[in-house]
Amino acid sequence: MEDLVVVGAGPYGLSVAAHAAAAGLDVRVLGRPMASWRDHMPDGMYLKSEPWSSNLSAPDGRYTLADYCATRGTTAEHGTPLPIRTFSEYGLWFARQAAPPVEEVTVTDVTPQGSGFRITTAQGEPLLARTVALAVGVMPFVNHPVALRELPPTHYSHSSDHRDLTRFAGQEVAVLGAGQAALETAALLAEAGARPCLVARRARLSWNTLPQPLERPLPRALRDPHSGLGTGWRSWAWSELPWAVRRLPAGVRERIAATELGPAGAWWLRDRFERRVPALMGHALHRAVPVGSRTRLGLTTAAGESVVLDVAHVIAATGFRPGLGRLGLLDAGLRTAVDTVGEAGTPALGPHFESSWPGLFFAGLLTAPSFGPSMRFVHGAGFTAGRLVAGVHKRLRAQGRPPRSGGGGGALRGQGAGRQKTYPV
Repeated sequence: MEDLVVVGAGPYGLSVAAHAAAAGLDVRVLGRPMASWRDHMPDGMYLKSEPWSSNLSAPDGRYTLADYCATRGTTAEHGTPLPIRTFSEYGLWFARQAAPPVEEVTVTDVTPQGSGFRITTAQGEPLLARTVALAVGVMPFVNHPVALRELPPTHYSHSSDHRDLTRFAGQEVAVLGAGQAALETAALLAEAGARPCLVARRARLSWNTLPQPLERPLPRALRDPHSGLGTGWRSWAWSELPWAVRRLPAGVRERIAATELGPAGAWWLRDRFERRVPALMGHALHRAVPVGSRTRLGLTTAAGESVVLDVAHVIAATGFRPGLGRLGLLDAGLRTAVDTVGEAGTPALGPHFESSWPGLFFAGLLTAPSFGPSMRFVHGAGFTAGRLVAGVHKRLRAQGRPPRSGGGGGALRGQGAGRQKTYPV
């Protein structure tokens, strides 16, 4: 029986695994490394956050994004956008350097068994674990507007469905949303020869400003401090004080997670977008109907006027809505038994990211209503990993099973044994 099984191999899962292995836990990591970054973001996208705030977390501070870039003879510079592809390759490099070998299998079920858990995969025999950390990323929580859900699947998609946008060349495409994903998807569509139009309920778009220099006079730095989530004292608080956010009343925490650091475009994208993409601001989608191979959208302005938009395809860049009810790999009885917060039903978590079910831990987006908006970003992995692993240690001691030294996990037993993969960069 493993001390810990980490389900998910994105920035949070790999960071937790790195801390767990360094702490001597017998840990296994299941999932496709950096899957959402490699498989669900269009070619040509850039990292919105600054490189120095986009590190995965190892316990000694090693294996940073800058370290990886140095191995490639490049630099990760403040104020210079970094390609998503480079960040994805960094994550694969981190996995090889800092974490146990990742087992590329699909987890289909996590069920309580005795004082631990039974983890079933689509490949091989089940695993048994004393504790489980679910770091499943964002893909289980894709959000589609209700008005689109009755359309045939070929008429609409989510922004996370696309790696290659050239398929839309010459076509009219409506992009729904007002955040970075919507704005960058629309710009990339235009650059690929499509004819995009942005549709957003917001009256106006928000754009981040050019980042301030890292080295500034002390008075200016005190007025507007840098943080992993941007400049300013509010961003600094969400970035550096997730433990304090968790101590706020549940309703306050949920509101903070939902509204702070809201939709905004990166400063480097603004000119590319405004030169090529028309935008219908203050337009709410209320109806979508198929007309042959095309889609007709019924929109309503803030003044109550009706607008009809006829397009070849609709891309919903409408983000993700986390909730335990949408986490199909978690046993239905266990989903019901775990205490939740808010209308969406995210897990209520202790200070070490443990749920009300002993030994069941969460990391990433599902933890934002407990620890604040930093959990929506890579930067939050640094706060999460060490604390979660400390919680695993505490749980193992409570079970009377102190961790074995020299952990690191092995190949998946049974049918999938020996199928660990390496990932060239």
